[in-house]
Amino acid sequence: MPDPVRLPYSQLDQLPDRDPEETAEWRESLDAVTKAAGPHRAAYLMRRALEHTARTEGGELPSLLESDYVNTIPTSAQPEFPGDEAMEARITAWNRWNAAAMVTRGSKLGLGGHIATFASAAWLYETGFQHFFRGKETDGSGDQLYIQGHASPGIYARAFLEGRLDEEQLDHFRQEAGGEGLPSYPHPRRLPWLWEFPTVSMGLGPLSAIYQARFNRYLEHRGIKDTANSHVWAFLGDGEMDEPESTAALALAGREGLDNLTFVINCNLQRLDGPVRPNFKIVQELEAQFRAAGWNVVKALWGEAWDEVFARDTDGLVLQRLRETPDAQFQTYATRDAAYLREHFFGASDALKAIGATFSDAKLLELFQTSRAGHEPRKVYAAYKAAVEHKGAPTVVLAQTVKGYTLGAGFESRNANHQMKKLTMAEFRTMRDLLELPIPDSALEGDLVPYWRPAEDSPEMQYLRARRAALGGPAPARKVVAKPLPLPADKAFDALKKGSGSQEIATTMAFVRLVKDLMRDKETGKRWVPIVPDEARTFGMESLFPTAGLYSPKGATYDPVDRDQLLWYKEAKDGQILNEGITEAGSLADFTAAATSYATHGEPMIPFYIFYSMFGWQRTADQFWALADQLGRGFVIGATAGRTTMTGEGLQHADGHSHLIASTNPAALSYDPAFAYEVAVIVKEGLRRMYGPDAEDVFYYLTVYNETKVQPAMPEGVEEGILKGLYRFQEAAAVEDAETPRLQLLASGTAIHWALTAQQLLAADWGVAADVWSAPSWTELRRDALECDAARLEGEDRVPYVTRALAGAPGPVVAVSDWMRAVPDQIAPWVEQDWVSIGTDGFGLSDTREAARRHFGVDPQSVVVQALAALARRGDVKPEKVKEARERYGL
Repeated sequence: MPDPVRLPYSQLDQLPDRDPEETAEWRESLDAVTKAAGPHRAAYLMRRALEHTARTEGGELPSLLESDYVNTIPTSAQPEFPGDEAMEARITAWNRWNAAAMVTRGSKLGLGGHIATFASAAWLYETGFQHFFRGKETDGSGDQLYIQGHASPGIYARAFLEGRLDEEQLDHFRQEAGGEGLPSYPHPRRLPWLWEFPTVSMGLGPLSAIYQARFNRYLEHRGIKDTANSHVWAFLGDGEMDEPESTAALALAGREGLDNLTFVINCNLQRLDGPVRPNFKIVQELEAQFRAAGWNVVKALWGEAWDEVFARDTDGLVLQRLRETPDAQFQTYATRDAAYLREHFFGASDALKAIGATFSDAKLLELFQTSRAGHEPRKVYAAYKAAVEHKGAPTVVLAQTVKGYTLGAGFESRNANHQMKKLTMAEFRTMRDLLELPIPDSALEGDLVPYWRPAEDSPEMQYLRARRAALGGPAPARKVVAKPLPLPADKAFDALKKGSGSQEIATTMAFVRLVKDLMRDKETGKRWVPIVPDEARTFGMESLFPTAGLYSPKGATYDPVDRDQLLWYKEAKDGQILNEGITEAGSLADFTAAATSYATHGEPMIPFYIFYSMFGWQRTADQFWALADQLGRGFVIGATAGRTTMTGEGLQHADGHSHLIASTNPAALSYDPAFAYEVAVIVKEGLRRMYGPDAEDVFYYLTVYNETKVQPAMPEGVEEGILKGLYRFQEAAAVEDAETPRLQLLASGTAIHWALTAQQLLAADWGVAADVWSAPSWTELRRDALECDAARLEGEDRVPYVTRALAGAPGPVVAVSDWMRAVPDQIAPWVEQDWVSIGTDGFGLSDTREAARRHFGVDPQSVVVQALAALARRGDVKPEKVKEARERYGL
């Protein structure tokens, strides 16, 4: 038993020690080293021993989570730099200048922009553009670049240098209303020939990059496309890593060994309004986090000027001082004079003072103000080369830089530099001199700083073009070369249009049956990508398990517990289903990668992402917005929809508002189908609109229910009404008496059944004739109406579809749904009749469906009372009838 005073308990105490004397000798040796040479030397020896054991065949020791605060690749081990460093420095200087000029010129209009981020990261991008980032001209895919949003001015500057943008376009930075401007950040929808991935909603870029790399493997393993040469690069800020989405999928990338993925984190130690970790060290924290998740970590922290310092640090004192200095203090060092550095950094001990005394003031300023690995192309190249050559795990490059580098003392390392939008002309002169640009003083005499670039036949331009040609063309670049997909045969759709006979099925099951049949299609079946956040069985999808298989890059390395059952859990390397576990964010990132494959890889895929409707839009609306920006196409399915259909689940499962959230997304076509045949019509039209010859950049949101009902056959001539959002499903019985009160009942989704029962009660109990209308899309009705309003302002005579459909329909209109009233209320302004809506406003609750619907006042009896009240307000029935109905139905 260990000494409780000298040694704490260890996990090793439970394991047999076959040679306790040998163990004691090792301890004594370490104690002797510590006593003679200090703890730093003892730790160094242990690190060396750990490295040696890990690299030895059969070594089982796990790596340490943190390494020293030094570069992973020492200068002596750097590979030969293959480029012309002087030439690349001039190209990078031009990009720095034009990026700053573009933002400064725009600031005269109060538009702003960000300068400091690209200034710190210029070499991180330029080294990639010159040596690593593959364009699409080789295989149609190339590399996928997730550009840090605030660095966009530098990407525009490079596109200007390449001739892909001109001065007029740069002068329209952040001026998009006229249709020709440049968006502030990477926005594919706004600049679809350049940007592939929207990244400025921080945290979504790293999450999406991981699932993009994973989807690349999925395409390859399923035989859709060879993506072995595609590499995903995600450029991130160290402050951005605070977002939970930034690190949410690190374990997935490590677990699946995504060595086609590299994160480059620009560690300038500053977030938007101050230090990232004022009292701690963000680099060390990130290293531990990524190593723990199974990533390869490459630290590129110090420039070559630090080599001399580390060579003299035989006792590890400088290293210890760097390790214990918090980031906020290090930022202060970067802005102070040499005397301050001698006193506050090297003044911690006499031994440190002695080391500091060996360096000149100029050397100290170089060390603390400019010498960072992220500003030296040889070190960046070495880090990137190590990343792309590493096999078996993704790599993160932690590159240390100075925010605002080369922009002058007023910018560099300042807490406020993220909000500084312009340079003065004097600052531009200083920048010109520092970058050694051949811009004459005469060009800087006015109020408007000029753009500048070398002549078309200059060595710089020839070098620039040659490097991009060797790497497969321009990057970033977005191209759509995918061919349209043929529509599947009608057979699968016709099965739902025929109805279910006497069998009761839910619309969720109807959708799953439809997709299962469509996945058998010889032309397009393999392009379906089912995506589920874990609960596939809840949605009745287990029948797909043994036939389509669940994707796993390792296949199945175990004997499935249910292998002897018909619907067993079959994992396969070429599996079609992405069963993502409990992560809506990860599932939607998967969906986005699949939904944009038509552009990223030239391979159109048909993803459908099915989830508890409550946990979709509410949880990940920001990602849906990015999906729209990225021009994604596919089907999003909110299953177990509505506020009252989830019996017993309660408040946090009861969705009565996702359609309202979805209505705010211009690219989302939202439908709440009532019957299986409506599902068939909508899916067929969705395939035509998204994958046909005139493909549109939209995606579909369908809500489906888990309430089983007999599904009727499709009536004649209702397709247009289904797609536009409204059609008369069942008229009232023939009315012989002209005095009979009349009204219109509009319903969507499962509420159609309440309306149909209410129709019967109104006729039998109160002598009221009601027509029942199905409203598959309140949102599409509203959008059509808004378009008509806009057209009328321009002189067109257009009447909204909803107005035309209800024209002449007698009586008031009563709309009911399993959603909050604001959902059907979207169309109220264009309904000429008196309007009443009934819905499930408020929080959900646990109970039976009947009790929940009575609570919200949407059950058939409540619909009857609301209908009678609407008629009473018009004088069509006596007011006493309303009270009588309430008493009869116990309301």
